[in-house]
Amino acid sequence: MSQYALLNVIRMFFLLLAGFIGALVAMGENASIWWFGSIIGLGFASMVIVFDIMLRHLTFRSFSHGTFGLLIGLLCAWLVTRIGFFETDLAQQFPLAGSIFNLGVFLGFGFIGVMLALRSKREEFSLLIPYVRFRQDSLQDLPTLLDTNIIIDGRIPGICAAGFLGGALVVPRFVLDELQKMADSSDELKRGRGRRGLDTLNAMKSTNGIDMTIRDESFEAGLSTEAKMLQLADLLDARILTNDANLGKVARLKGISVLNLNELSLALKPIVSPGDELALELVKEGKDDHQAVGYLPDGTMIVVNHAKRHIGTLQHVIVAGAVQTSAGRLIFAEMKK
Repeated sequence: MSQYALLNVIRMFFLLLAGFIGALVAMGENASIWWFGSIIGLGFASMVIVFDIMLRHLTFRSFSHGTFGLLIGLLCAWLVTRIGFFETDLAQQFPLAGSIFNLGVFLGFGFIGVMLALRSKREEFSLLIPYVRFRQDSLQDLPTLLDTNIIIDGRIPGICAAGFLGGALVVPRFVLDELQKMADSSDELKRGRGRRGLDTLNAMKSTNGIDMTIRDESFEAGLSTEAKMLQLADLLDARILTNDANLGKVARLKGISVLNLNELSLALKPIVSPGDELALELVKEGKDDHQAVGYLPDGTMIVVNHAKRHIGTLQHVIVAGAVQTSAGRLIFAEMKK
């Protein structure tokens, strides 16, 4: 059962329970008005459920921040009302006005304290509590949002199985809807990409050790998928896993952690230096008559001089140098004598 469905079941149970308790209370006074008590109970439960839906974006972290700010605001208000600066003859003649003034001070400082706390980061609380730092959450334990491109990429199950990606994986509902729309498209290319993405999600769902959930959130109409992804990452305090360079740049500008598989792939490319010995399978002829070409596992092309007669075999070669071209890095090598 999804989290959204579970919440609806709990709300329905609470609604029925409130109506039942209201009917019992009314029957204790007068058995003929049990229906009136039931209506009162249902109305109260409905108000609580509406209030809960309005606060659906509020988390324990935000609540704790707001409570701390409220306490600071009330402390400031108490200090202001106790210094005696506002105790005048007019306040003594009109005690009601003084009470209203004190109430206004407490409400104003409390509101300002809550708003300042909600806008502040955890690191800023160390200014109020010297020598105390709130523990930073490990990036490895943060929830990870998967965008459409990274799901279609298909490398996520292997990375998770290897243990290089921890924490809960979150697939937004709008990403799942986009994949389903692509899978039902009349365009053969889009249909293939959408089906591959859905197959990837099914493989991840059935793999033990991968914690994947589908998140149902409502957003303003007209927002793009990228904008929704950024808003959801900020809401959940999550990181984004993508191979979209532009999305990664915008997310980093907003202070959101980003994992880019393309950047990871470039970082994992082996560094080949002149003098290194490689075991290379020669697969085709080079540009010159005497050259043969082989490839490293990451796709880097190596041109081996005087190796044409060894095409189709595995040979040991010595790296002679490298040239950076517009198509990538080109490595030259010589046959090992």
